[in-house]
Amino acid sequence: MSTVGRTRVGKYELGRTLGEGTFAKVKFARNVETDECFAIKILDKEKILRHKMVGQIKREISTMKLIKHPNVIRMYEVMASKTKIYIVLELVTGGELFDKIACHGKLKEDEARKYFQQLINAVDYCHSRHVFHRDLKPENLLLDSNGVLKVSDFGLSALPQQFREDGLLHTTCGTPNYVAPEVINNKGYDGAKADLWSCGVILFVLMAGYLPFEDSNLMSLYKKIFKAEFTCPSWLSTSVKKLIKRILDPNPATRITIAQVIENEWFKKGYQPPRFETPDVDLGDVDAIFNGSGDSANLVVEKRDERPATMNAFELISTSQGLNLGILFEKQMGIVKRESRFASKLPANEILSKIEQAATPLGFNVEKQNYKLKLKGEKSGRKGHLAITTEVFEVAPSLYMVELRKSKGDTFEFHKVYKNLSTGLKDIVWKSQDEAGGTNEN
Repeated sequence: MSTVGRTRVGKYELGRTLGEGTFAKVKFARNVETDECFAIKILDKEKILRHKMVGQIKREISTMKLIKHPNVIRMYEVMASKTKIYIVLELVTGGELFDKIACHGKLKEDEARKYFQQLINAVDYCHSRHVFHRDLKPENLLLDSNGVLKVSDFGLSALPQQFREDGLLHTTCGTPNYVAPEVINNKGYDGAKADLWSCGVILFVLMAGYLPFEDSNLMSLYKKIFKAEFTCPSWLSTSVKKLIKRILDPNPATRITIAQVIENEWFKKGYQPPRFETPDVDLGDVDAIFNGSGDSANLVVEKRDERPATMNAFELISTSQGLNLGILFEKQMGIVKRESRFASKLPANEILSKIEQAATPLGFNVEKQNYKLKLKGEKSGRKGHLAITTEVFEVAPSLYMVELRKSKGDTFEFHKVYKNLSTGLKDIVWKSQDEAGGTNEN
């Protein structure tokens, strides 16, 4: 595979962005020495220093390196450049667990129980190592190629969090629909009890196919969560209804514990405790990147080429839409995705110019950086300002794949903007002969 248009960090070659948040970005990576594939989480050092998070991140990373569990994404290595920290993680290619629900609706009871057991195994193990997730939600539940559940972002999800003298966490974080009432209340909360509440919401969604607490008005949603105001659908068995009600108890003092969940009759059916070894781990790399000297011998250098990144076949296949590149706007069973892609035969610079022309009238400020565009919405929406990242990849000579990804704001708003944007981009989209003839309906 050609390495032109790639960024190299140490022995890793970076590929497409797999996801991004406030403090970090996750990219596909390939070890050029072994050809193995990984995901690399990239943290901005300046942001970490500004938020006084160095001590905490060092603790979290050290702890995560010690965690080796079949249902938690593995952390292998940590590196740093002058401006960034790179965390090398296991790459999981089976997509999000909730994509299954989006495509096929609610799960059968036995299948839901199997995933819930794996989730509880992961959460229980991490809690035993004093690591709390604090933001368990669909995007953090991934499946590997064998369909095994892997929890991502354990210990790294809520980096700005701080414990106070009372030993409780005090920062409200997480996705409102999944967050425990005591977290919203901001009076301090027990990370283990709050994580279990989120697991209860996830179990409900797996079995019902929809959220227990849902309201477009945030205050109304909070009221429902405070009162645990929800109704189990009729198709749930009595035993699972009882378990969900004991987990979604708004009073953390009387809420069931994870130890009690594991002893629950419904939970125990077909339960297999996880088998794993205790890792022999060297924390030298963590110490090296956080020592105050900033010793340049420990730093990696990010080398970048000034042309569109190439995308290899494995990356292309692992993109969620596979090889069906010609579809500009999908009507896939009404699923609202956080990213969309299309292919084009126009030169990369021309593609970016056309996107800029289409985005400006829609109220976006456009920043250009190499073969990426950052579109920032001028108006604030349901979840703040919408921001969209556009990136162009070369998949073959004179054939480019364009990815538009929501980096901030509301997914539904992204979906709406994308619809409007797609109208202005019709002339740059490449269609295969099948699609041009209208035979390839999705």
